[in-house]
Amino acid sequence: MRKTIYALTAAALLVAVTPAHADGKAKDGKIGLSVYGKGLRVDDVSAHMDGHGTGVRARLITYTPQGYRSQLTGWKDATPVSAAMTKLSTVSWKWKGGKKFADNTRLCVEFNVVQGEPCAVIHR
Repeated sequence: MRKTIYALTAAALLVAVTPAHADGKAKDGKIGLSVYGKGLRVDDVSAHMDGHGTGVRARLITYTPQGYRSQLTGWKDATPVSAAMTKLSTVSWKWKGGKKFADNTRLCVEFNVVQGEPCAVIHR
């Protein structure tokens, strides 16, 4: 019983920073992040924000294992998407052949209209 409770608690703590093997998902408040790839190579990144808005944009940020922050991409306009009662603003990035990252790099997304910065950890 105790082991189950510890396992559930540990799983709940991984919401903001998700290990990724270049595949992972993370959520921080109204923002979600999905990263797809293999090993240290990332092929595709997509992000969404709850709700629609005008001028919604997003960009990708990286944090090196040493703690340095850098802007990976410039601001990109988000596309409003509606499905039934759900309204989202989505944006995605694709790299042909993939983009390589150093082991334990955090790949994060930032939207210009809401707080939060979910990250996925890229590792072997």
